[in-house]
Amino acid sequence: MFRSKFRLHTCKIIIATSLLWIFIDIVVLMYYTDCIGPNCKAKSTDIDEPFDATASASRMGWGGPVQDNMLQRFKYNHNDENNNSTYPSHLLKHWKPMPPVREKRGKPGEGGRGVTMRPEQDAIMKKKFKENQFNILASDMISLNRSLQDIRQADCKTKHYPTLMPTTSIVIVFHNEAWSTLLRTVWSVINRSPRSLLKEILLVDDASDREFLGKKLEDYVATLPVETKVLRTEKRSGLIRARLLGAKHVTGQVITFLDAHCECAEGWLEPLLARIVLNRKTVVCPVIDVISDDTFEYVTASDMTWGGFNWKLNFRWYRVPQREMSRRNNDRTAPLRTPTMAGGLFSIDKDYFYELGSYDEGMDIWGGENLEMSFRIWMCGGTLEISPCSHVGHVFRKSTPYTFPGGTSHIVNHNNARLAEVWMDEWKNFYYAINPGASNVEVGDVSDRLALREKLKCKSFRWYLENIYPESQMPLDYYYLGEIKNVESQQCLDTMSRKSGEKAGMSYCHGLGGNQVFAYTKRSQIMSDDNCLDASNIVGPVSLIRCHGLEGNQAWVYDLKEMTIKHKTTDQCLEHSMSADQYTAILNECDGSRSQQWTMKSNFHWQASSR
Repeated sequence: MFRSKFRLHTCKIIIATSLLWIFIDIVVLMYYTDCIGPNCKAKSTDIDEPFDATASASRMGWGGPVQDNMLQRFKYNHNDENNNSTYPSHLLKHWKPMPPVREKRGKPGEGGRGVTMRPEQDAIMKKKFKENQFNILASDMISLNRSLQDIRQADCKTKHYPTLMPTTSIVIVFHNEAWSTLLRTVWSVINRSPRSLLKEILLVDDASDREFLGKKLEDYVATLPVETKVLRTEKRSGLIRARLLGAKHVTGQVITFLDAHCECAEGWLEPLLARIVLNRKTVVCPVIDVISDDTFEYVTASDMTWGGFNWKLNFRWYRVPQREMSRRNNDRTAPLRTPTMAGGLFSIDKDYFYELGSYDEGMDIWGGENLEMSFRIWMCGGTLEISPCSHVGHVFRKSTPYTFPGGTSHIVNHNNARLAEVWMDEWKNFYYAINPGASNVEVGDVSDRLALREKLKCKSFRWYLENIYPESQMPLDYYYLGEIKNVESQQCLDTMSRKSGEKAGMSYCHGLGGNQVFAYTKRSQIMSDDNCLDASNIVGPVSLIRCHGLEGNQAWVYDLKEMTIKHKTTDQCLEHSMSADQYTAILNECDGSRSQQWTMKSNFHWQASSR
């Protein structure tokens, strides 16, 4: 009998111990798994989970100084209500990467490959091309869920990101977009974004008049596995105001703006959110790859370029300078601090978006908003980055299929003039000088934007050029900005709209700026936009070559008394010459003749002379 009782107690102990371990296993599984049970899908994006900074940093694989730095950030945030650079702990989510989209072998466009059209399709393809300014026949042949190659660098594929990150809402503005490109954008987001981090997709219709973008689109998105809404503007509003409408309805912590003809690549979202979770005042862009407008081939772009701009305030891609590579310890997977962004694709904390002033609502339709926001981010205490491990493909069209009230140039001039007046201080002179048409454009009231600059205690544009973009084509210090006129011929130096590598010209002085505007800089350059006068040998020719800032062939000295422009390397003087019935600029031995005398006179001041 004693033995029977002993056995019974032993069984009870074994059963109790087993139940305890089962309970522990369930708790562990619930902690490390996004969701459990039949309602997993519905709950995965809504459950707020507690954040343990120590445990999270350890699970990230981060150790040493990086882990300590991260922990200090979160501890500081917990103890100091005034510090708002990080997120409240309960808002961050566990996540897991999405599996790759399987290649459908033999199907058009799979693996990001281009589509080859049959000869008999050529006529209809060219006709339809005009509707969207890309090959809609090729796009329609490709699956909405097409596979792409994993084009990330090898080290990007093994990077560890925080195990807990904020959610994001995707905002996509469209106007008369093609069905296949719009929905391929949406499906690429769904298929390649960690589900728990993807709060919603907001499609903002900017007054489209194509029937399939009406109820048919609403019915289709209602079937998607991620909450997707269609918002509509009451009238044609343009990208800027349509994005503001989308941002107004965002419920995620981060807004991610995308264009309507994109494809998100493998692991595109995690690197963007990983930067923002550490500092919500960081604005992050992906590497923008190219989707061919003809074949829809996915072509990987260089990760060695960053955003800049020229005197006309056109956004340009330039090679990343060694200065930035050194700051990154030559690690090509490290985030790249870029002076400006292209503006179509980026992630930004929702609250910070509004704290920073969202978009300038005085700007119209499209154009200039990317530079305006870039200047504002840097000058007002934020950071703007490109993540080399995040890739999104974009269909780059050679021209726009849309028309704008007043014309594209009028709208862009208006928008750029607003950003110049508010953010560029005296360097706005470069914009007005090379683009005189902007001087006559109505800028509108910018007092609220100037008040915003004052409220945010933003730094000067000089600070921006000195600290963020010293490689800028806008010289930090310059002696003169205006036309350069030859005393004998009364002709002016003129770029003649020629490109880098071509000869500098001369023509009748029209006094309207534009091609006849040159800056004589404190670095001895004579430059117009991003090209400098350059002479490689003693007899010339004098050419326009991309400014490199290293003096050499691009170093000149203007003697105000003698009115001569001397080339430092050859010790020759700039001279006008008649060649093939037109005036041109050459080098010749200095002789003091009137053909070698030049005047620099304009309405602009000699900015550097007082420094």
